[in-house]
Order: sequence, then structure tokens, then C-alpha cells
Amino acid sequence: MRARILFTPATVIIVSLYGAHAWGEDETIAPQPSQQHDAAPPAAPKEPAPPASVTIIGASEAHGVLGRDVRSPADENMGRIVDIIVDRLGTVRAAVIDFGGFLGVGSRKIVVDWNALHFGRVANKSDSITLDLTKEQVMAAPEYKEGTQIVVLGATGSLQPWQFDR
Repeated sequence: MRARILFTPATVIIVSLYGAHAWGEDETIAPQPSQQHDAAPPAAPKEPAPPASVTIIGASEAHGVLGRDVRSPADENMGRIVDIIVDRLGTVRAAVIDFGGFLGVGSRKIVVDWNALHFGRVANKSDSITLDLTKEQVMAAPEYKEGTQIVVLGATGSLQPWQFDR
């Protein structure tokens, strides 16, 4: 008797769930006649996209620069590259260097003209990049703060102003 009492509520729940499921399957929405006549004809299949271009660069030909040490021509430590600044066209304009300090304490970021950097010795991650500026010039540069006007330190004054109103 006791088993029958437990079995009956379980049976009611299962039958209710099955009925709700079966009721949902029977209910289909038929399109209205006006929708069938106004529908656009099926679109023609699209042409497959052309294959992507592939360029192979040798392992000794190109390397990443983020995190690389930067040295002066006199082999002084100038910091390390922490970011790259590009213009609206995607052209690399400058590099952000984390300069000074020790383990991030007392350091500040400055921006240097991309053309002031020389990448002749970057075959290994331990190789540094040379910056055509003295330590004094870099120390005198204003600090870079994101969201403010960027002052770019150039080696020879060849950097042209950016056109912001395009």
C-alpha cells in the first residue's frame, strides 16, 4: 500500500510532463497566405571567399619588440618597449618606453619616434634595440599618460605633426 502511494504522485508528474511535451510538438505555426506570396525568392548562393594571402617570414628575419630592452648608442640602459603607437591608418608612429626606476618603482613612460629606434640586433630575445637619444634627453622628456596629448621625442626632429581632424 505504501509503495502504491509513492508511485501514484510520480506517475502523475511523469504523465503531465509527457503530455506537455507532446502538446508542444503538435503545435506548429503555419505561415499566413499573405506571407507566402510576399516572400522574396531565395538568395543565390554566395561565391566562396578568395583564399587568404600567406606570407612566410623566416625565423631570423622578424621578431616581436614588446618587452625588449632599449639601449643608447653609448650602451646605457634606456628602459624597455611596453607599447606601440599607430595612427588612424595603422602606420607605426612611435614606441612607448618604460624608462627609469627599478622593478616598476619610480619608472615613467615616455614616447619616442619610431625612426629613432634601430633594430639591427634583435635575433635573440636577449638582444636590445638601440635608441638614437642620450639618457639626458630621455630623462627630460615629458611623461606619457594615456588619454592625453602625446609628446613624441624624436632623434633628429624629423617627426611630422599628426593630423587629428581627419
